[in-house]
Amino acid sequence: MLSTMTSIASAASLPFAPLAVERFSSAPNRLLFASADVDETRSMVGRVMKPHQLNRTTGSSERLDARMYHASLGDVCLSRLRYGASVDIEPGPLESFFLVQMPLTGYAQIDCGGQHVHSNQSVASVLSPDDETRMHWSADADQLMIRITRSQVERSLASYLGHPLKQPLRFELGLHWQDNAPWRCLMSYLLDCTTHHADLSQNKLLVSQIEQLVTLILLTSHRHNHSETAPARCGTVLPRHVRRAQDFMQTHAHEPLSVEQLADVAGVSLRSLYSGFKDFLGISPMQYLRDLRMERARSELLGSETSNVAAVALRWGFAHLGRFSSEYKQRYGESPSQTLRRR
Repeated sequence: MLSTMTSIASAASLPFAPLAVERFSSAPNRLLFASADVDETRSMVGRVMKPHQLNRTTGSSERLDARMYHASLGDVCLSRLRYGASVDIEPGPLESFFLVQMPLTGYAQIDCGGQHVHSNQSVASVLSPDDETRMHWSADADQLMIRITRSQVERSLASYLGHPLKQPLRFELGLHWQDNAPWRCLMSYLLDCTTHHADLSQNKLLVSQIEQLVTLILLTSHRHNHSETAPARCGTVLPRHVRRAQDFMQTHAHEPLSVEQLADVAGVSLRSLYSGFKDFLGISPMQYLRDLRMERARSELLGSETSNVAAVALRWGFAHLGRFSSEYKQRYGESPSQTLRRR
């Protein structure tokens, strides 16, 4: 992470360069598709984002000339998309991811969760997963986009705050990204990485650092409904044994785990493990694991083909369906079955 942060810092005084976007787009294997067909375009974009409604704007005369360039970096995806014609897009709630859209040319009118923004070269849009979304793109709209999984962002925020989120994360819709130095420099860094390293996705360590970096900069450089919430213990760094236990739970959340096993992995006594989690995260190790499994259950309900809530709950260790549904609704503001119906 230090080398990544150094690269960002070295670019801090540089303006965002459109040339970097062109280099990204011309790099080998970045063109995902090019099409003049509405149905094909809808299908291809839906594979990267989610199924949605896409229609040429009534009365528009432009011919569709859609192109999408794409790079996947674990829980983060970088894309460039244009339609070449005025279009109306209705994805509904994004559900499983956050999406930052930055117009390079043209504009987009965005209605999202009761907020509205006229997005242009100065103002990006930050779409939150639970918000009903409708968009209109001008014919000359050409947008750079960052897609980040919901689980990645909310997990990072909960870890920073030291406790589970009491309400789903929701960002302000408009982001003045050209005036936001950390975000502008992040984009330059990502474009540079994906241009010069075609096989970047194979480097798991670097991908993990990029996931954390994108998430951190979004959370700290743009306002959201938890911005004023103070962390459980400000200015502290998690002890190594707490981080070891966290990492092990992230990897083995689907397996039976005991607190004794976690203490052994962390290399400390049970007492030290409990005090470390309580002092720095405000919860016990097993509550952390339960929260993590709840996140995984929600991701599966949102993103898989399953239609059986009970099977998902049981798979993630929730044997009492009524208690699972109650805790789920308290945390996410809807029942598991309602989540299924929103897909």
